[in-house]
Amino acid sequence: RSSSSSSNNNSSKSNSNSNNNPTNANSDTGLGSAFLSSLPPSHQMLLLSFLMFLFFGLHNILQEAIVHLLSSIAPSSSPLSPLTPQLVKSLQSEGTVMLGYAEVTGVLLFSYLERVYVAKEEGLAHAAPLGAYSLLTLCLFASSTLCNASLSYINFPTKVVFRSCKLVPTMLIATIVNKRRFASYEYACALSICAGLVLFALADYRLDPVKLNGTGLALVSGSVVADAILPNAQERLFRRGSSRLEVTVWSNFFSFVAMTVMTNLTGTLRNFCLLMYYNRTVALYVGVYTVLSYVSISCYMTLVKRFGGVAAVLLTTARKAMTLVLSFMLFPKGFSWLYVHGSLLVLGAVMVASIFKKLGIGKEGGRDGRKSGFGTSKGGRLLVRI
Repeated sequence: RSSSSSSNNNSSKSNSNSNNNPTNANSDTGLGSAFLSSLPPSHQMLLLSFLMFLFFGLHNILQEAIVHLLSSIAPSSSPLSPLTPQLVKSLQSEGTVMLGYAEVTGVLLFSYLERVYVAKEEGLAHAAPLGAYSLLTLCLFASSTLCNASLSYINFPTKVVFRSCKLVPTMLIATIVNKRRFASYEYACALSICAGLVLFALADYRLDPVKLNGTGLALVSGSVVADAILPNAQERLFRRGSSRLEVTVWSNFFSFVAMTVMTNLTGTLRNFCLLMYYNRTVALYVGVYTVLSYVSISCYMTLVKRFGGVAAVLLTTARKAMTLVLSFMLFPKGFSWLYVHGSLLVLGAVMVASIFKKLGIGKEGGRDGRKSGFGTSKGGRLLVRI
């Protein structure tokens, strides 16, 4: 008993010391953290919410603007210009992949700088063996590539709604692989999401039966499945002692290498660089988009760290609704009330499922006493394309 008591006292002291230690891994040491800490909590929430809406809004607007620029490129009439009809056609069909390349590049660069100059870690140090990053790299590569490639075939609102539906494949994977049972509200939310997706696809079909492309739906669905596997792959690395920034740097580094090889083999990287050289508007948009990819996600992560997952879920749902509204306002396209109904079903179900999970409602329903629900890992959101 005495040894147990002393060990408990020692552990409580060590926990207290670690909590008081400003270099503790759980402390907020990011850029601007000192300024945020000097503000009242209500002001912190308002400022972070404003920044998240601002930067994610700009990020999504730029993403759709770049897609529209690519689709409106015309071949040059000059015989000396490299913008031939064949190159333009290739960029219009494959150029959206470069959006994922820009995201990976931005996150890799700035997470490395944050790790070295803010977190004071060695930039390329790793606790987990590099071979352990294979599954995570594959999922991240697939998520980014398939998601952005789908924009060549489907409109932006459809992509946003489909990307919100990670719950469904996550539940399917957990049910098939882990034989896990879920709470009744999770099954209800999954059905609501499926119904919302059907309404969105039906709206696309009603507006333009010819333009609705099954390839685009298959690509974005594949990216959602990859996103569903990401948390489990991240969690395995965190259990090996890897930090959030380590996982972010190495997974994006391997994805960057893979995407560089792929786009070089297909010629897309060379063609896109030529386009940016001759079209400075595209170059400016892509440069700003690369920076915003990291800044917007960092705002979200700071919000989660300071105010928890429930507040982040509510604001993320509102942010996605704002993204859909801005998409229809700034980039005119066919409209159907089925879009509204489908969005309400999908975003509402995602919000309810996430909040219930954060509050621990219905978590005793797992098989063999295991917690039911779809897992998310610490810091994992930084690796997921939003």
